[in-house]
Amino acid sequence: MPAFRLPSTAVLTRDFTASIVVFLVAMPLCMGIAVASGVPPEKGLITGIIGGIVVGALAGSPLQVSGPAAGLAVVVFELVRDHGISALGPILIVAGLIQVIAGVARLGGWFRAISPAVVHGMLAGIGVLIVVGQFHVLFDAKPLPSGLKNLAAMPGRLFGLSPVNIQATELAFGIGLLTIACMIGWEKLRPASLKLVPGALVGVLAGTFTAMAFGLDVARVNVPESITAAVTLPGNDLVARFMDPSILAAALAIAFIASAETLLSAAAVDRMHDGVRTNYNKELRAQGIGNMLCGLAGALPMTGVIVRSSANVQAGAKTRASTMMHGVWILGFVALLPFVLREIPMAALGAILVVTGFRLVSISHARHLFTHYGPLPALIWAATLVTVVGADLLTGVLVGIGLSLLELVPNLLRLKLKVSEGEAAGAHAIGLAGAATFVSLPKLSDTLDRAPKGPVRLDVSDLNTVDHTCAELIKDWFQRRRAAGDAVELFGARGKVAALAH
Repeated sequence: MPAFRLPSTAVLTRDFTASIVVFLVAMPLCMGIAVASGVPPEKGLITGIIGGIVVGALAGSPLQVSGPAAGLAVVVFELVRDHGISALGPILIVAGLIQVIAGVARLGGWFRAISPAVVHGMLAGIGVLIVVGQFHVLFDAKPLPSGLKNLAAMPGRLFGLSPVNIQATELAFGIGLLTIACMIGWEKLRPASLKLVPGALVGVLAGTFTAMAFGLDVARVNVPESITAAVTLPGNDLVARFMDPSILAAALAIAFIASAETLLSAAAVDRMHDGVRTNYNKELRAQGIGNMLCGLAGALPMTGVIVRSSANVQAGAKTRASTMMHGVWILGFVALLPFVLREIPMAALGAILVVTGFRLVSISHARHLFTHYGPLPALIWAATLVTVVGADLLTGVLVGIGLSLLELVPNLLRLKLKVSEGEAAGAHAIGLAGAATFVSLPKLSDTLDRAPKGPVRLDVSDLNTVDHTCAELIKDWFQRRRAAGDAVELFGARGKVAALAH
């Protein structure tokens, strides 16, 4: 067994710098997502602390950052509305336990088999719901119970503004617009030397300093003097709650959505660097432990989050130390400087979430699906989005998965994927035959991931069909191997399969 080696000073320095960047990105997002979830902002900070320190130490994806996710904000909002905030604890304990069991049972690869069209459609629907809900927070008002009601009430908010009678509503809206303008403007115009300073931080600071300088009477963040006061342990009815079918159904939904979002985020993070790859089952176990701790603390659910993770990679992080340190910085800030957080206008946090939600609605991804894989994946994306907004998130996901099954219809009698491996012309040779569909994605993923470093020959001469889920997996694998300097050759490709290596 090789001896344990401490990271070099250079590596620790880069991790330290990256942790500061991630901390600055995470602070406003943790609080904003909590507000969007209908809970006090400190609940999001607790999740950020646990996600950084605990999950960061246990994670199977060393450079992924975990914390409260916009993708679960709508789910939590509805749970708190229907069951009360006290139900979050039992729900997250069960959801975390499900994730741990899934990791132990080595089911991580199956979560990746969920069609990207479904996941991106789900996130787009969530983005729409966040935008129409947080739009009302810009006016110092509370979101309405449903996305359609929020959407219908938006014109009334705007027409209710009075340019000649400036009151708290107009002031809050002005703070929100200033925050959005500064956030987007900074991201477009910032000098190269300050590229790591996040736009969300600049926007929040602009809104906060403006409200302080002019003494504006707008709603502000309310956090307790001590972070320990925000920890809410489960009540005496914990065991009884576990017997409630609605609690168990909610826990299953959160475990499923959080796991899918986490593992897809981890796959995206793997494409950003050439270091240690993700161990998906280990990542699931770490997320499960983190969510169980969040449940015990009465905090928000967590997932791996791509915004903070990409900031971590781009800032030069090399090990999991950056993720853990960012959790320490959050803990230190809320423990020592809570009075600073109480100066932040609620409209500024709402503005950050409006921009975040808008960016989740990726029309470019739908265009990519249509251009490269035809109308069905684009239809799956659109149907999932519309159902999430018009009905609810779980129904939207089920509709998307149901439509994904249509991709199997032409190949119902020949769904099997055959894999062969060996050596040919001094390279590791992989042969694929049959159908590469999402039901065989774990097998395909394991085969490609265990290919050794060096030249690889991928023969798809006998591959009859490739759905867009497997096509994206192969494409990402090609890009990652070539970025690492490995020679990868594709043989026998026809039609759209031939474009996978490009």
